[in-house]
Order: sequence, then C-alpha cells, then structure tokens
Amino acid sequence: MNILVVGASGATGRLLTEELLNRGEFVKVIVRSPEKLPIKIRNHHNITVIHASVLDLSDAELARHVKGCHAVASCLGHNLTLKGIYGHPRKLVTDACRRLCEAIKANNPHELIKFVLMNTTANSNHNLDEQLSFTEKSVLGLMRILLPPQVDNEQAAEYFRCEIGNKDTLIGWAAVRPDTLKDEDEVTEYEVYPSPIRSAIFDPGKTSRINVGHFIADLITEDEIWQQWKGQMPVIYNKDLKS
Repeated sequence: MNILVVGASGATGRLLTEELLNRGEFVKVIVRSPEKLPIKIRNHHNITVIHASVLDLSDAELARHVKGCHAVASCLGHNLTLKGIYGHPRKLVTDACRRLCEAIKANNPHELIKFVLMNTTANSNHNLDEQLSFTEKSVLGLMRILLPPQVDNEQAAEYFRCEIGNKDTLIGWAAVRPDTLKDEDEVTEYEVYPSPIRSAIFDPGKTSRINVGHFIADLITEDEIWQQWKGQMPVIYNKDLKS
C-alpha cells in the first residue's frame, strides 16, 4: 500500500511513519525539514521524502504527489511557539486537508482513498449528541479567541464532516481525537470510543503519541477497523487513564 503522510516530522507523525514502514508499507512524506526525521526513517528503503511545505506546493504538484496513494494521513499541527500559535498560516491544518482532498479528486482515482486526520478531544463531533456544560462551552469559546490552532482543528474536522461527508465516492475519512498527549517508547493497550468519556477541559485523560500512531496505522491498513470508524471521530485513550 502507498501512503502519503503530512506532518511526518512532528512528534506523532514520526511515530506513525515508522509504524507504517514497520508494517511493510510504502510511505511518502512531505516535510519542510527532512533533517528532523530520524535517520532510520530517512534511510528506509520504503520511504520517499519530499522536501517542501505542503501549502507551498502547486495544485499540480500536490496532485502528482497524491497520485497512486491509497491513503493520506495528516498529523499536521502548529508549533507551540508564539509564531507557531499566532503567526501564519493560521489555517495550516484546514487548508492542507482541503488542498490534499482537492488533489485526490483531481486524479479521479478508481477506488476510495482513505484520509485520516489527527484531531483533538477539545473538538466535538456534531454528528453526535456530545453534551458540554456551560463552563466547558465558555472555556472553549475563550480558547477559540486566544488560541487560533483550536479554531483550525475544529474547521479541519468540520471540512470532512460537512463538505466531504459520508457519501463521497472518492474520499473516506476518519478524524482521530487523542486526549492529552504524552511520550512513551512502546505501544501499550488503548481504548477507542465514539465520543469522549471524560471532560477534555476539566478531567482530561492521557494518550501516548505512539498509541495514536498505531491506531492511525490500523485505520489505514486494517479494513475491519476502518469499516468500524470511517466517517467518525473516534476518541483514543491509554487503557490505564491514570498513567
């Protein structure tokens, strides 16, 4: 299987890329700084590294890079710096997902292309009745004003939910919502739910980045898991939520 990963040089994207390579998949990555990729990824015989910023590529270039890929995964995110949070591009994730989907459609593939977006539990799935308290809504409203990446994450998921939807004949999607991310060296047991089982604002759980990478890889390579979660926004927690 050929898979395109954007955000592959990030903390979670690197782990997803490594997981896919370990499974014997062929992976293409678009990265601004290839030197940030671990050497074992850069030198892997199944990797193709494209040195570019995804938003700087032309429509024709994006279409060429997406052509032949069976799946696309986005682990894009904003750097946790003043420039990363408040600088441009403000809609990095949303614009990249939109342009990648347009590139997929420009190729008019003969089979459905999977698109998996890494999102956040601070974003609700409005297809489901996910209730928030008045206080949670107030905090999220403040986050939208003060933290542009929150709005970007929400709009990216809304693009898939509302514009791609569940009846598109060329693109199928899933938006993975981890809770508070942490670093671990190995995949551990984790649980996946349709909606959050605890407050992302006042009682967050923990999700290790390597577990997120493993689950996204499962969505891409395991048809049974994909059929279970396609068109949804699954929430992933480490099984031991206290760890």
